[in-house]
Formats: sequence, structure tokens, C-alpha cells
Amino acid sequence: MELMEDPGMGSVKIANEVVAVIAGLATIEVEGIAGMSGGIAEGWSELWGKKNLARGVKVEVGEQQAAVDLNVVVKYGAVIPEVCEEVQRNVKRTIEIMTGLEVVQVNVHVTNVFIEEKETSTDVRVR
Repeated sequence: MELMEDPGMGSVKIANEVVAVIAGLATIEVEGIAGMSGGIAEGWSELWGKKNLARGVKVEVGEQQAAVDLNVVVKYGAVIPEVCEEVQRNVKRTIEIMTGLEVVQVNVHVTNVFIEEKETSTDVRVR
């Protein structure tokens, strides 16, 4: 995506991957999001120590607009419609501010629910 071109200064280009990383980071900032959901290949890359900041994010970027698809995992107990609405607002706002692109769609796909494990009691009933 070519953002600006000034014959005297040159041009600024923002890679699609950059928009995807921005979307991923803006998503995990939202309360109620446990993380992003990616495919098997992305899971393997994380096992080998490679953190994919665009995991679970697909973007389509044009000259002036962008559309985003997100695969998310929500925390158990979160109100899913409210969390997803906040994700949509935060992703749209962040991409527009940081890139100047108009975000025309932010589609949120909830793929799983994360249940936090409670600490096991160390109390022994019988001694």
C-alpha cells in the first residue's frame, strides 16, 4: 500500500503485514480477549520461539481502505457481543490513526473460550 507520494520527498509504503500486526495488538488490548487464534502452522512457529504478532489476523489493504478479519479467543465470563464490539472499535481506530487508511470492515470470529485454571488447594484433608 502506497500511502503518500511527494515528488520532492519520495513515497511511504506500509506493508500489509504491518497493518495485520497493528490489528492484532489492538485486539489483545481489549479486556475480555484471552488471545488470538491461528492455524496449526502458526501454533508450531510459536513452539519454536517465533512470536507471530499477526496471528489470527487477515487483512485486505487497498490504496485508501482496509478490511480486517480477526480470529479471537475470549475469556470465560466475558460478554461476547460487548467484547467484540470493543475490539471492532479499537482495531478500526488504531489502524486509522496509525496508517491513515479508512477501515471499512472489522469482522470478529470467536473461535474459542479460555477458562483460567484455578489454583489447586494445597490443603490436605487427611494427614
